[in-house]
Amino acid sequence: MKELPNNVQVYKQTPTFNQDTVPIGLLKAHTTKAGTWGKICINKGKLLYTIEAEPYESIELSPSTYGVVEPEIPHHIKPIGEVEFYVEFLKEN
Repeated sequence: MKELPNNVQVYKQTPTFNQDTVPIGLLKAHTTKAGTWGKICINKGKLLYTIEAEPYESIELSPSTYGVVEPEIPHHIKPIGEVEFYVEFLKEN
């Protein structure tokens, strides 16, 4: 999984979602806009984060492991049992 660049800042954050309130759009392939990075932050539980571009990866996220979403790269998530998470959106400053 990629690392967040040093020169990005949070400009927006989603509400906290759980396994019952996760928007359907996040469960299927989607992307962020050009120049927009994402950071998937887990408050409790686990989430499977799948990157749908070379190199394909499926990463189990937890409170100690966040997910990095690269601009314009297709990805989706899947709750693993009970989970609480939010997504921060970042852009270059």
